[in-house]
Amino acid sequence: MATIANLTVKADGSFEGTLATLNVTAPIAIVSNGRKAKDSEPDYRIVSRKNGFELGAGWKRFSQNTGAEYVSVSLSAPEFGTIYGNIANAPGDDPMKKVIIWNPPS
Repeated sequence: MATIANLTVKADGSFEGTLATLNVTAPIAIVSNGRKAKDSEPDYRIVSRKNGFELGAGWKRFSQNTGAEYVSVSLSAPEFGTIYGNIANAPGDDPMKKVIIWNPPS
């Protein structure tokens, strides 16, 4: 597992930060999906802060072991294909700092 984004939690519960892989560095925002009408639809939309293009989505999930809530994300673009990951606490004690941890295919 690798960190592929550093994020800051905004006052409205959204996230902003930078997606960074070996080939891509892009400013992103993860915003609440205000148009969610069904449980199967994503809780968040992931957009490029550079051009507004939608890159992916996020779903609130709960850990089976601890019951803690987290956000599972899926990002897609021609430059990197599809990436799956989870938003997690960043190292350190700042609750306003998060990271996206990449979940490589098994």
